[in-house]
Amino acid sequence: MGKQLEKQSPEALDDVEVDPLPASTEKDIAQQKNRDYAGAAAKTDPKEIKLVRKLDRRIMPTLFAMYFLNYVDRNTLAQARLNGLEKELGMHGTQFNTTISILFVGYVLTQVPSNMLITRVPPSIYMSTWMVIWAIVSATGVSGLIAAGVFYGLDHVKGISGWRWLFIIEGCTTAVVALAGYWLLPDTPTTTRWLNMDERELAHERVERDKMGEPEQASMMEGLRQACRDKRTWIFCLMQNFHLSACGFNSFFPTVVRTIGFDTTITLLLTCPPFIFAGAAGILFGYSSGRFHERTWHITTGLAIAIIGFVIAACTLNTAGRYIACFIFPIGAYSVNSVIIGWASSTLSQTREKRAVILAMTNVGGQIGYIYGAYVWPDYDSPRYGIGFGSSAGFALCSICCAWWMRILLKRENKRLRESNGSELINYYGY
Repeated sequence: MGKQLEKQSPEALDDVEVDPLPASTEKDIAQQKNRDYAGAAAKTDPKEIKLVRKLDRRIMPTLFAMYFLNYVDRNTLAQARLNGLEKELGMHGTQFNTTISILFVGYVLTQVPSNMLITRVPPSIYMSTWMVIWAIVSATGVSGLIAAGVFYGLDHVKGISGWRWLFIIEGCTTAVVALAGYWLLPDTPTTTRWLNMDERELAHERVERDKMGEPEQASMMEGLRQACRDKRTWIFCLMQNFHLSACGFNSFFPTVVRTIGFDTTITLLLTCPPFIFAGAAGILFGYSSGRFHERTWHITTGLAIAIIGFVIAACTLNTAGRYIACFIFPIGAYSVNSVIIGWASSTLSQTREKRAVILAMTNVGGQIGYIYGAYVWPDYDSPRYGIGFGSSAGFALCSICCAWWMRILLKRENKRLRESNGSELINYYGY
């Protein structure tokens, strides 16, 4: 029927009777339109497929390196603790926990205004500049493998402690990648230097096509107001807060692994395999979630795995049992981060300004979890760390509940959109 309509003149269309769309489930509608339940369709245009591959080749390696070093640098404190940082700086009691909390206060205070500003400043300049500044601070002021090598080979070289060398080396590496970012990172589809005019137009069209709602322009403050007025923003903030609270073990992971009973070098080496598997799980879950356009069950599955790992770790001090648990809970906890962030971005992307604020607020919600989460791993709870593992399991369960809450809201919104738009082809919310 659709092909016949395309061949007729506009005047003839007035005489054509179109059968009303029968009531059916989302899957039935998707099958009729050759789209999934949210209105998404697979790419078939060779030019678009070629463009996406080109973007991936240029953008992904750079962002991977920047994000990798972000985590490496943030984890430096956790490794430095095993090399006498607390003793050399005279820390005692919960002062190390407070240090971990303070690290994330900056995220909470500046991330929203920072993301508002990045909609007005070229991202290649903005991100790279702040990365250079962070590198300078880090240098003057894989992770486990780096730390193990540094502590073993550079401890007290030139009269500098191994943990200080760790900050210097990682800071210098970060600076090199940041400088490369000025050239490698794109800004907007229409201004990217290494795209030709046709590719720029197609890339811009893809961005506009993926928006939910009518495309529009907004000021930075309007983007903030839009984000704050949308109740779904706060659900995503809660979801990420509980999720990253469950990931609070990260800053104490070497300390937990040390309870198995090995020396500092072996302990740091043992922290690497769990995170390698966790990274692989994160890539797998992110790909699967995008491939099948599904969020809720991915989050539920990943965090359920984490809960199992937390429970095992809290219930045993057996060397093999605890180390196996140290594989399970990082794999589950870190498998869903990209799923949550991607879900928030695709759901609340009516304007560029709103999307930027949403991502910042979601991350801020998560970082707050790191602030108070640092205090559920007190030294006096060693070696079992029942408080930390029990709290982390509870946080993971709460994040799962938020995911299902969001799913219910989006299904209702999709129903309302179908009723108001009838058979018109539009994007629906993915869940």
